[in-house]
Amino acid sequence: MPTQPTRRGFLQTSVAAALTASALAAADATRPDEAAQAAAKGPRLRKAVKYGMIKPGNTPLEKFELIKRLGFQGVEIDSPSGVDKEAAVKAKEKTGIDIHGVIDSEHWQVRLSDPNPDVRAKALETLKGALRDAKLYGATTALLVPGKVSDPKNENFEQVWERSQEQIRKALPLAKETGVKIAIEVVWNDFITKPEQLVKYVDSFQDPMVGAYFDVSNMIKYGVPPADWIRALGKRMLKFDFKGYNGDTRQWVAIGEGTENWPDVLKALDEVGYRGWATSEVNGGDEKWLKEVSERMDRVLGLKG
Repeated sequence: MPTQPTRRGFLQTSVAAALTASALAAADATRPDEAAQAAAKGPRLRKAVKYGMIKPGNTPLEKFELIKRLGFQGVEIDSPSGVDKEAAVKAKEKTGIDIHGVIDSEHWQVRLSDPNPDVRAKALETLKGALRDAKLYGATTALLVPGKVSDPKNENFEQVWERSQEQIRKALPLAKETGVKIAIEVVWNDFITKPEQLVKYVDSFQDPMVGAYFDVSNMIKYGVPPADWIRALGKRMLKFDFKGYNGDTRQWVAIGEGTENWPDVLKALDEVGYRGWATSEVNGGDEKWLKEVSERMDRVLGLKG
């Protein structure tokens, strides 16, 4: 999927004001129980990168040690991939970097919505492989793009909906067995383009093992502000990732230079009670570049003043 390629200056507008109200509420001396509960929950957001973004290092351990120094706490890894799984697990244990999620890396080419039933069957096996890999890594989600509207006759909206749901239902027993949730991601696939569609899609499974993986930057293209998506999804949103996208120019930009409206996004996250992973999905690079990504994430997420 598209990622932003540029490296411009940092975001100029601080998001601190958007967090002030919630911070004061948590620290209010007249409500010590609430303050204690907020402190016990720990940080509201945890920073992660996609494993493929980490260019330096020849082993998972070297890569994990690097991103830990740069302030990241977790990664998401493709499945299938060329990553040494055993080495990745050992690196996780040694560094404390959490492999929080797995990405079904073949969901674009080998689709659950493909007109060919043999391809759909293969896509199901790939999804099952991602669930098994996620369990091995100790991850909690398997990110999945459910299909792509590519042909008004053979792979249209209704067909993508029905075919993908049929296959996902077949994977639910394994999801329950592994304890790994299937996280439906929204992308530029012309399938789910409105919050109410994603809500309906997730709810139709009537199963807590299926949720939403929201890309804050992707959906600007379709006209509904990211914060409105978050409010609509509520507890259905398992995780989120982001890049930088300018809806006015329709261009990918650096993190913090898009039209995501981060103060409102953070406000929406607070409103729905989201506490968890925030993962960047941009072009990979060297240590200097990853450090810049980390700093940009701190700025937009309000993690540092």
